[in-house]
Formats: sequence, structure tokens, C-alpha cells
Amino acid sequence: MLHPQLRDDAARMRMLLYGQLVSKAVCTAVELGLPEALAGGRRSAEDLAGDVDAHPLALRRLLRALVPFDVFTEEPDGTFALTRLGATLLPDTPGTARPSALLLAGEVGRTWQEFGHSVRTGDSAFTLLHDCALFEHLERRPERREVFDRSQEAGLRLELDEIFDAVSFDRYPTIVDVGGGNGHLMCELLHRTPGSTGSVIDLPGTVQLAEKRIVEGGLTDRCTAVVGDFFDSVTPGADLYILSHILHDWGDDSAVSILRTCAAAMPAHGRLMVIDLLTDAAADDRGGRHRLPALMDLYMLSLFGAAGGQERTGAEFTALLTAAGLEPEETRVLPSGMGVITARRRST
Repeated sequence: MLHPQLRDDAARMRMLLYGQLVSKAVCTAVELGLPEALAGGRRSAEDLAGDVDAHPLALRRLLRALVPFDVFTEEPDGTFALTRLGATLLPDTPGTARPSALLLAGEVGRTWQEFGHSVRTGDSAFTLLHDCALFEHLERRPERREVFDRSQEAGLRLELDEIFDAVSFDRYPTIVDVGGGNGHLMCELLHRTPGSTGSVIDLPGTVQLAEKRIVEGGLTDRCTAVVGDFFDSVTPGADLYILSHILHDWGDDSAVSILRTCAAAMPAHGRLMVIDLLTDAAADDRGGRHRLPALMDLYMLSLFGAAGGQERTGAEFTALLTAAGLEPEETRVLPSGMGVITARRRST
């Protein structure tokens, strides 16, 4: 007879093994537009099938399978409804998970099928499948870059309040967001800090998105979008340079190069601010290591390979800053496990 603990462990392991099906089911629900179709209230699978172009019986099974995971509920009359958790997949929900689901339904999810390649060789599974690195792929496909940036923006939306609770930006009259994507962080920062001006630096395709965001935000008199390469140069002389979720996309040598570029542009009084996940800071409700940093590090491994993007501890970020000639001044750990590290040029 099996020991009860062994039986429980074996069952738990099977849940881990089949977990990819949960992700695939949620992504398929998003691709079909089920959250939007159910936003107005309960509907049957037969009623939904015509609107989302799905087989009625197969659709019912998909909906029913996601009920135990609290994405949908099933009523006694056979209709389905969206839960509070499921509503995070709606496009207009603050911090929506929808763009992330669309990424996982596409090139990122396909990359995970070749995850073993990254572990065996240390190379990027993404590059294996697409014959180019992630950001090159996104520059070639602006529509996918837009989905990627929306995913980044939604994730940042979850962090904004805790960032602004922890940091006062009023002391920085001029601010540069290095690799600032579609400009969401900079525009939010300038709206909350009316005495500052800023600029967003990124690649050509992304700068176009930032320009649009700046215009929509009514910030053309206080903000610019600049085409640039953070391995080469960034706008000099600013009071603050921000690297938000940038360094985790790069290996150590590349990360130090980015930091050195920023350090070279900084005046003596300038500051650099790194906003990134700290793997040694996030803890779950039971006081153990949080699972998100572990999963995100595997995510980075599949996209960039062993020598590429990775999640880091506070000490590892300190080592990168020191190697780039910068001196960490303060590290603020946010409730989510994100870290805000402020650094200055090391005095000689």
C-alpha cells in the first residue's frame, strides 16, 4: 500500500507536469475572445460558439476545465460566467494579463517547447526557432512589438503605485528613461511630477509608439522620444537615468556595458535608478522563496540563453553597478519583490 504522503506527492507532481495545459487553455480562451464575450454576463457554450468561431462541445469542455482554476464559473443552467480572476484577461482591466497571454499563445509559448535546447546547450531556444534574437524579431514585426510593449506596460501598471510610494522623483528636474519602450513609465512619472521634463530612448520602431503616447498624454512640451542605442550613447547631462526592467534582458557583460554608457552620460550630481525584480527579496505568504522569480528566470533562459537575460539578487546587481564604475546608494525593496536601486558615479 502506498504511503499517503507519497500518493499526495505523486498527485502534486502530476499537476506540475500538466500545468502547461492550464496555460494553453487560458491563452486559447484569450485568443478566442472569451473574456470579452462573457463580460456582459452569463452565456452558454452553444451561444458563445458562434461568436468566437469554436466547436460548441469543445468550447464547453474548455470553459468547464477552467472552472476549477477560478477563471470561469458554471451555473446550474449550464451557462458560464467570468470570475474576478478571469476579468484580469479583459483588455481594459488595469494591469491586464491579456497581452501576456497573447505573447504566450505565440512566439514565446512556442519557444518553451524547445526549452530543453537551452538547458542542454546554453543557447537561446527563441533564436533556434526564429533565426534571430528576440528584440531583432520584434523590430522586424511591429505588430508583435506592440503586443510585447502592452505586456510590459500592463506589468508595470501593477508596480507603479508602489514605485511612487517608495520614491520621490521631485528632486530630479530632468529624467531619461533608457530603453523606455512605449513611454508609459515616463508619461506616468511626468504626470505625477509636474516640475520635471523627460525623454525616452529606444529603438526606431518603439520610439514611434512612445511619440504617440507622449502626444496622447499632452506632454509634448515636457517630453521627447529619442532614437538611440544604450550600448552606444544616451542623452548626456540628465539628473536621473532610469533602467526599468532592462538589465534582466541581458547577460552580465552586456548589462555592465549598458551601465557604463549611462555612467558616461551622467553629470557628477546625476543618479542612476535600476528597477528590476530582486530574486532574494520576494517571499510568499509562507515565508519561503516566491515562485515567480524562479519562473521568470527560466523564461529569460528560454529567450536569451544561459549567458543572456536573467533575474538577479541584490548582490548581483551591486556587482554589475560596481563593475561599471557606479556606487549603489540605496536599495528599496517593494512589497511585490521588485527592487529600486539608486546609484551614483563612483568618486575617484
